[in-house]
Amino acid sequence: MTKGHCLCGAVSWKYSGTETWACFCHCDDCRRNCAAPVVAFIGIPLTAFKWTGAVPKVYASSKGVQRHFCDNCGTPMAFQAEHYAGEIHVYAPSMELPNNFKPEFHVFYGEKLEWLHMVDDLPKYPQSKT
Repeated sequence: MTKGHCLCGAVSWKYSGTETWACFCHCDDCRRNCAAPVVAFIGIPLTAFKWTGAVPKVYASSKGVQRHFCDNCGTPMAFQAEHYAGEIHVYAPSMELPNNFKPEFHVFYGEKLEWLHMVDDLPKYPQSKT
């Protein structure tokens, strides 16, 4: 069982099994949502995922896209989009054991901030992987 929570602990989640993928996202929307130079995501089938504790608030950031966050402390928790039906994407740093995050690739690498230098051999997609 993999678990995670927000800064204040009010919103938490868990999932069983393995994630469908794990990546770094460099798109402008994700960076601005998290106020971070890059975002680390884990893709999880909705059938294996459950919110525990308080239910997060949802912000519709664009058509067909929902971003979940803690209404108490503001922590971004997850991303859902119609074009990723049946999945939820949780932010890896919200994991109880974030060192267990094993990224597999980068997406929207074409939008990477020039001053951010990440040294790895992971595949780098200029847009989405799909």
